[in-house]
Amino acid sequence: MEKTGPNWPLLALAVGAFGIGVTEFAPMGMLPVIADGVDVSIPSAGLLVSAYAVGVMVGAPFMTLLFSRFGKRTALIALMSIFTLGNVLSAFAPDYWTLLIARVVTSLNHGAFFGLGAVVAASLVRPEKQATAVATMFMGLTIANIGGVPVATWIGQQIGWREAFGATALLGIITMGGLALALPKSAAGKRPDVRRELQVMMRPDVLLPLFTTVLGASAMFVLYTYVAPILQNQTGASEGFITIALVLIGVGFTIGNYVGGRAADWSLTGAASMFLALLSLMMFLSPLLLGTHIGAGITLVIWGMAAFAIVPPLQMRVMQAASEAPGLASSINIGAFNLGNAIGAGIGGMVINAGVDYAYVPVAGGVAALAALALVQISRRLPQAQAC
Repeated sequence: MEKTGPNWPLLALAVGAFGIGVTEFAPMGMLPVIADGVDVSIPSAGLLVSAYAVGVMVGAPFMTLLFSRFGKRTALIALMSIFTLGNVLSAFAPDYWTLLIARVVTSLNHGAFFGLGAVVAASLVRPEKQATAVATMFMGLTIANIGGVPVATWIGQQIGWREAFGATALLGIITMGGLALALPKSAAGKRPDVRRELQVMMRPDVLLPLFTTVLGASAMFVLYTYVAPILQNQTGASEGFITIALVLIGVGFTIGNYVGGRAADWSLTGAASMFLALLSLMMFLSPLLLGTHIGAGITLVIWGMAAFAIVPPLQMRVMQAASEAPGLASSINIGAFNLGNAIGAGIGGMVINAGVDYAYVPVAGGVAALAALALVQISRRLPQAQAC
């Protein structure tokens, strides 16, 4: 019989997701102060976002396969130790290149933690509540954008960006302790059939949704990576307003996580198409809408909702297409999302380096969202499953 009261293991997983959300997204709000701190340009500082994303992309499948042979409790604690080490290295990085390497180290835990954590979360509740349990763990990621990211940004602006990374490392220590106390010991896992699962991942009906995820995430991060300098230049925003703007984006993300999940139950293709279209529209209109503080606040909430509402249908499309290898598919799709993060940050940096006004940086993201929408429409013509 399922126990009533707090589900402490699930709470520990959510705290880990919260910490990962903070370390992934906080540098966007601190980009100007980090750039000043290590004496580089803002586009160069934006590569710290790209480096993290590439680390997730490369590390997600390999770390998942490596740690899946251990007990889930041991694996999750070990992954959070990597998270903690990476943030400590970031806090003490003496120069830009050391900080870049530290961000890559931090990123290596990301995909495997969410992949293995989702399996553990589902095992903690009755079968009919497994989806809710997994969503609860991932809710830590969206809540991080409401509370954790703005707080880390404030610390970075008012005290120092090194202290912000140090505070994030503390979240890793808290999570490790929570996982050690709350999770039961488990037997070692079995090594997966890597060759068979990779064959599944190479099918066209799986690759196309993965490419859609890459483009959708690219669209999102063209704006999100450079949100602080965009608001400074277009809206005339103060550091205080940038912190408020990050809270509003987090509210939009949380709403989008809920709305996107409900819409995905209705139709995966319909939900992906609808929210990609809205995301593209908001980014094309942003040069007109971000000119005032009120306009920027409203725009960022709607944009944040659309940006995160695409995640549930895109994630489910990949897992549904690769039903024979759902664990690896989930991990690789997280990597695909972060590849998109890196591409989006790179596109935004290229636009800025080209001398284009900051107001038009998000327009490049609108183009990427339209490309993702086109792939969704093309995927309608593919068989839902193809034999290996």
